Amino acid sequence: MVKSCNLAFQLLSFDMLFQIIGNIKDIETIGIGGRIRDIMRLRKQYGHGRWRKLKGVATVRLANGRSCKAEIHWYEAHGIGKRKMKIKRLLS
Repeated sequence: MVKSCNLAFQLLSFDMLFQIIGNIKDIETIGIGGRIRDIMRLRKQYGHGRWRKLKGVATVRLANGRSCKAEIHWYEAHGIGKRKMKIKRLLS
C-alpha cells in the first residue's frame, strides 16, 4: 500500500484550477475494476488497464492563491497513470 506520492499537477476541478503542493498522504484504494462506477468511460477514453479509484490528503494551492489541505480523489491504472484528479472537500 502506498502511503505518499510526490506530484506536481495543475488540473481542472469544478471550474477551479488547483496545484498539488508536496506529497499526497494517507492514500487509500476506494474501488478496483468493476466496483468503479465510471469504469466503462475510463476504458473508452484512456484504454483498458487495471483501474483503481484512490483518495488521499494533500496541500493544494487554489486558483485564488489560497493554500489549504484537501481530500483528493483520482483514477489510476498501470501503464496509463493518474487521471481525473479532483478535490472532494477542503479540510482546512
